[in-house]
Amino acid sequence: MTLGPLMIDVAGTSLTSEDRDLLSHPLVGGVILFTRNFVEVEQLAGLVREVRAVRTPPLLVAVDHEGGRVQRFRQGFTVLPSMRLIGYQFLLDRNVGLELARQCGWLMAAELRGIGVDISFAPVLDLDYGASTVIGDRAFGRSPETVAELAIAFMHGMRNAGMAATAKHFPGHGAVVADSHVALPVDRRPYADMADDLFPYRRLIDNGLSAVMMAHVVYAQVDAQPAGFSSLWIKEELRHKLRFSGAIFSDDLNMEGASIAGDVPARVLAALAAGCDMTPVCNNRPGVLAALATLDAEALADPVSQLRVARLHGANAQLREELMASAEWNRCREAALRCQERPVLKLESSA
Repeated sequence: MTLGPLMIDVAGTSLTSEDRDLLSHPLVGGVILFTRNFVEVEQLAGLVREVRAVRTPPLLVAVDHEGGRVQRFRQGFTVLPSMRLIGYQFLLDRNVGLELARQCGWLMAAELRGIGVDISFAPVLDLDYGASTVIGDRAFGRSPETVAELAIAFMHGMRNAGMAATAKHFPGHGAVVADSHVALPVDRRPYADMADDLFPYRRLIDNGLSAVMMAHVVYAQVDAQPAGFSSLWIKEELRHKLRFSGAIFSDDLNMEGASIAGDVPARVLAALAAGCDMTPVCNNRPGVLAALATLDAEALADPVSQLRVARLHGANAQLREELMASAEWNRCREAALRCQERPVLKLESSA
């Protein structure tokens, strides 16, 4: 059985019979995990094994585990710094910042690969214009050159641990105030003013980027549709101009920013028609059931998309016990934790 274009979630800390039925559906190709699916490391590893055993080839297992405030699993995992903190280190010392980015990318990916997770949706390439609170400290910084250099280092760290990188949110979420989880943001800048936002993507694509996640943002002077439903952004900009050949994810189709396309089945169709390869639908089991009941798996089957997605399966997983005994894990963990230490303010007594 090939991998379908839907990525869905599961209810709890182990699979229910309904979960297994849904994961066996030919339209499903991946599972995204959340904090509710996690109690402790061994339980999570068991859940991932359950998911992977449902079918062959195994479903793609994903999570949002960027670092900072977006890290689904914490107990038993290294608490990673925000990308902004890595950016601060880069400003203080370029080489230290680049090595820290590589170490955090490797550490995040190695710990997740140790329990069988294939991909984390990272790194964030959005620029911090000071406008978006939902992005904010998830960005490496404002400078496109800084973001590109740090993201490349982060990506290389992930790759060395056996995990493909997914850059997000294309073409850029940092310049809008609204949060696409609860609204449909509109970016009114002309295309010519978005060169900074596109620069990091160009650099990462040149360095072998494997996947991109689209933004639920309307760039009104380019297209009336949000980027994740826009063939102009996906087929013309990403595929043709930037020559990107990897996998393209829509952002979560349960977000308010996706509601412009209609109900969940209509959103899935719109994203796939625009050129997405995989469409996450999170925290909406009725919507998933409607999509599976309504959509035609055979009609939506795309061998090229299926190949792009299959290439995202993780590699080189190291047993967790071996990983935590390694010198590299200890070095990277120390660097990540040290980055988050607050400096002690020392005041001299007045004369």
